[in-house]
Amino acid sequence: VLVQLFITGMLLLSKVSIVAGMFIFALLAYRSFLGAAFILPFALISERDKWREMGWHATGWIFLNAFIGYAVPMSLLYYGLSDTTPSYAVIFVNMIPLFTFVLSLVFRMEALQIWSIAGLLKIVGVLLSVGGTMLLSLYKGKTLHLWDPIIVNHHKERHVAEVAGNHLRGTIFLVGSSFTFACWYLIQSKVLKVYPYKYWSSMTTCLVGGLQTSLVGILLRRDKNTWKLGWDLNLVTIIYSGALATAGRYSLNSWVVAKRGPTYPPMFNPLSLVFTTLLDSIFIGDEITVGRYICLFPFSLTFVFLIPIRG
Repeated sequence: VLVQLFITGMLLLSKVSIVAGMFIFALLAYRSFLGAAFILPFALISERDKWREMGWHATGWIFLNAFIGYAVPMSLLYYGLSDTTPSYAVIFVNMIPLFTFVLSLVFRMEALQIWSIAGLLKIVGVLLSVGGTMLLSLYKGKTLHLWDPIIVNHHKERHVAEVAGNHLRGTIFLVGSSFTFACWYLIQSKVLKVYPYKYWSSMTTCLVGGLQTSLVGILLRRDKNTWKLGWDLNLVTIIYSGALATAGRYSLNSWVVAKRGPTYPPMFNPLSLVFTTLLDSIFIGDEITVGRYICLFPFSLTFVFLIPIRG
């Protein structure tokens, strides 16, 4: 649940910063390095000299973990977010349990047991997740004017026109991000088998992810002004994303994957849809439609069906 709250705050803050003109790869690099800095003290205290046990085999898996779990999906997520809205982007976060479930079956990391109650509930949960996403994509309905936004974004009118023209591109980015995140949950479980130290694993993943996104960012934009930071909302976004959405999220996910397996954390993703839809409307002013309101129910039912299976 905490991870979903972290994701909600990250999406809202990142959207405002990106619309205001912040370079996406600068945001990714800074938040990843800051996340590594936040995790490092816990690694030094809890796991001390365990970094010495990180061989080349573990290093290779951590490099892949950073690439598949951070550099690729977060880049796609941010570019998709720049073309859409937080409450639309979070819909595709709810596709991650479906992708994770299918991949875990393909790679035989989980048994379906179709004739058991647990197996049937999993299938129902997956169908609800897919159905909710399709319904929300195809049907919007009337706009519900519930309240005025707290934050009035002066870039909003220009951005609405841009979103209308790039919506399909943003959707493709978001689907790619969700699929890559699903792959990451499976890789994460492998990393923890090869190198079972959660803090060092999370810290090095953040560090390598920061290096990867920095390299891509420098290749795309070498202007120093692109990488400068000031005392503004961009800095708040980086600190929040680094401390909670990166350090907190990666550490909590590592712990849960080790305890419950790769399919357990994504089951909580429907909560982020509820959080983001409401807070996006309250703070940024993204309109809540009848279709979006209706789709909260199948996603909530997905949560109800899937969580008891792994509880």
